[in-house]
Amino acid sequence: MHRTLRKGCLVALVTVSIIGLQVAAPLPRSRAEAVSGAARPRLTNLAHLNFLTSTVTPPQQQDHTTYRLGEEPGVEVLWVYADHQADGSFRRVGGGDYDAATNSYGQGAFDADDISRAAVAYLTAWRQFGDEQARQHAFELLRGLTYLQDASGPHAGNVVLWMQPDGTLNPSPTPADDPNPADSGSSFWLGRTIWALGTGYAAFKSADPEFARFLRHRLTLALDAVERQDLSTYGQWQVVDGLRWPSWLIADGADISSEAIYGLVAYYRASGDERARRDLTKLAVGVAAMKTPGWPYGALLPWTHSRSLWHSWAGEMSGALAAAGSALGRGDWTRTAVGETAQFTPHLLVQGGPDNEWLPAPIYRDQIAYGADVTLRNLLSTADATQRRSFRQLAGVAASWYFGNNPAHAPMYDPATGVTNDGISPTGDINQNSGAESTIHGLMSMLALDAAPDVAAAARIAHVADRVTWAYTEAESGELSGNASVITPAESWTGESQWSGDRYVSLSSGGRVTVPVQLPTTDRYLVMPVFDRQIAPRDSVGGRLALGDVPAGVQQQGGAGPQGVTSVPGYLDVGSRATARRVASGSNRLNMSYVGDGRPARIDGVLLQPELEWVVLGGSGARGQALLRSFSPNPRHKVITVGSGHLTAYAYDRQGRLVDTASGAHGRVDAPVAPFGFTIVQVG
Repeated sequence: MHRTLRKGCLVALVTVSIIGLQVAAPLPRSRAEAVSGAARPRLTNLAHLNFLTSTVTPPQQQDHTTYRLGEEPGVEVLWVYADHQADGSFRRVGGGDYDAATNSYGQGAFDADDISRAAVAYLTAWRQFGDEQARQHAFELLRGLTYLQDASGPHAGNVVLWMQPDGTLNPSPTPADDPNPADSGSSFWLGRTIWALGTGYAAFKSADPEFARFLRHRLTLALDAVERQDLSTYGQWQVVDGLRWPSWLIADGADISSEAIYGLVAYYRASGDERARRDLTKLAVGVAAMKTPGWPYGALLPWTHSRSLWHSWAGEMSGALAAAGSALGRGDWTRTAVGETAQFTPHLLVQGGPDNEWLPAPIYRDQIAYGADVTLRNLLSTADATQRRSFRQLAGVAASWYFGNNPAHAPMYDPATGVTNDGISPTGDINQNSGAESTIHGLMSMLALDAAPDVAAAARIAHVADRVTWAYTEAESGELSGNASVITPAESWTGESQWSGDRYVSLSSGGRVTVPVQLPTTDRYLVMPVFDRQIAPRDSVGGRLALGDVPAGVQQQGGAGPQGVTSVPGYLDVGSRATARRVASGSNRLNMSYVGDGRPARIDGVLLQPELEWVVLGGSGARGQALLRSFSPNPRHKVITVGSGHLTAYAYDRQGRLVDTASGAHGRVDAPVAPFGFTIVQVG
């Protein structure tokens, strides 16, 4: 199975605190909030999520029941998709092919993935605003979710993903789930069920003790399943192309294990349950280990079977580790979270936002609310754990995605209706549909912003005035000479990564490829080839790099470690070699010539990264903000022009600690940037 193909990821235009959603103790208000004075209108609007809810009375089905089913036979569920209509309304639809004769879908109308996350969103709205209607929806959705869970039988604790419009469960849909049947093993929907059950217990513990006891029992069943399916191998490390990674994460995922961690943190804080603490610790230990020594430069990776795959959706790792670190006093987990949010996340934001997937080339650059929301909440969770202002400032930039800082340069969320669009293509086409996943994660972000007015104020500064960052070019677009050829593999998906453009360039002795490139700024550049890292002596195969007449050294392409559990030997990697000096902006050429003992080098493409990158955002009136990120080992400066008033530049190191400031007037400031650090510029 290609793990990255999942519901909600593709955006083609077709058919107080609750853990993980808000910071508990806001830092001092920003200047922007202090100047505005008046309270801002609430961003959270539950109307569209309410529209997606429905009630069904399921037939009797073995091993499935829920709270007070005999007294209340109806359970609340959530339509999975909502198609935009010509008149601006939406039509609720299910997943898979629809059969009108049986009123059923190939997959189903409702699913546990969305019901669980909607319950978390409603629970947060209830606790945050005292919204009794949200409380009732949360209660009823938790009843619907637990009906989908196996209450008894050989797979007790696991969860069926899909339900048909009449309440019939569909454990083996078309296309099939992994696992199949859906309740036969570890799954994403089991991890999300734990998130909802733990959060629900914490919310209802005092408000409805009887229901809370029921949720605790169902969480116990879910933990039984996790312990027998996943945590039974705790402490057993597996080899992943030379790395030592955990074998015990839920569905082999640091991503879904992190969503379960959020639920366990909430439950443990409310209950003090030692079993939950033990399971939480085991999952967090595994998530914290999901690092690499190189690409993607600080990010935690989501899947225990690939060191070449990153995705924004479900990438809850740093936020969950920060929350767990605070709950259990584990500063090492918090430091791991900071490693991502202070190093990788600033680059992600500057380069254009939460791309769906890098494999490892940034080729799936569609963006959805799931990725945007996760990026925002990771930053807020890290800010809460560290009490560092830098992460709240970054959160303002991250949240600006919803209001125009995105490939479409248009709002993706409408506070008047509660609609979050289903996604944006790399060329800026908006999917006008608004299904459950987008709606839920849009609302999770709005709930977080309503709890953080300073971040919400910065989020509305979203007009992209300037952006200078990396660019990717396919190797096969270049001119080949000597022993060089373009290869089209039988499958572009390798089982753990993907050849971008479905092709690559093979170089052998005397081979060379020259790729035309456009450089956005005059600077030193990191030449970052994407290539096949082979199981061979490190210096046995590689490429000599030059940007125009400026050398950038040799990128060795051997040195891959033992294959272990991955699908193929070796792995697609991203290298990094700095040019010897600054290179002028404009048209240029990237040259790569073969070096080695004769075995072929395989080149997918090349990223050209200026040592200093930035994005400048404007707002109404004199407002503005900017984010700069450095790949240089030396201090840097950059004159930033934004807004029209007083500017302050805050320079942070690679741990998000303030190391320097600078002031400017009339919308202009000479902003310092620390080595490998980032700088936030704000008006006021």
